[in-house]
Amino acid sequence: MDSSSDIHSRNRCAACYREFNRMEHLVEHMRASHHSQHEPRCGVCGKHCRSLDALRDHLGIASALPKAGCARLFAAQGCVLCLAVFPAATALRAHRAACQLSNAPSLSQLTRSMSRMGIIQGGGHASSGAVALGCKMVGAGSDGTLDVCARVCVIDENEVILYESFVKPLLPVTQYRQETTGIRPEHLRDSGTTVKQARKRVEDILLNGEQPWKIRTARGRARLLVGHGLDHDLEGLASTSRST
Repeated sequence: MDSSSDIHSRNRCAACYREFNRMEHLVEHMRASHHSQHEPRCGVCGKHCRSLDALRDHLGIASALPKAGCARLFAAQGCVLCLAVFPAATALRAHRAACQLSNAPSLSQLTRSMSRMGIIQGGGHASSGAVALGCKMVGAGSDGTLDVCARVCVIDENEVILYESFVKPLLPVTQYRQETTGIRPEHLRDSGTTVKQARKRVEDILLNGEQPWKIRTARGRARLLVGHGLDHDLEGLASTSRST
């Protein structure tokens, strides 16, 4: 057996199957990922994915670089709505007739519905409605597999940008992942925003400028936060605690 394959098998995450050259990078990944049984999983290989979008990429629905074996089986026996995989094409046909999933409602539709139910006060205006958070991660560590936050964006339910900034990563960047992040070295070199400052700005938007103790005594002041892979993005912003 090849020694390199033996190293990879020892440094492989049992949940998402990511492989790391160094054991300490695998340990750091496990601490940050918090893999849960509630994460979407591939019905073919069992891999945990951070979000449904990541699972769609894995199955080749929204990506040109899927997991080949999983994509082949899913194309023949998978439901593109709920992403379930069935043992035979006949079972898939029966499922398609009963599958009730459809395209998700827009954020503005969700906000209006929640406003009618009294979950969001103020009729979904920008001052009290939902906001969406998205972070771009670049790679750190000797093999570029450690995720560090390098860009933050927050928008409201009308897709108005409330905050957007490149962020200086806490660790030296070894992989910019430019093909997916669009981030180049000069973007981070010219940015004076720290991760701590970006986190504070996001907190101000979520709390409408109020202190947390005031939120507890004045209901309806905090905003609803949505996004894809929020746990991963929030972990990236919370990592400032290592440097403070």
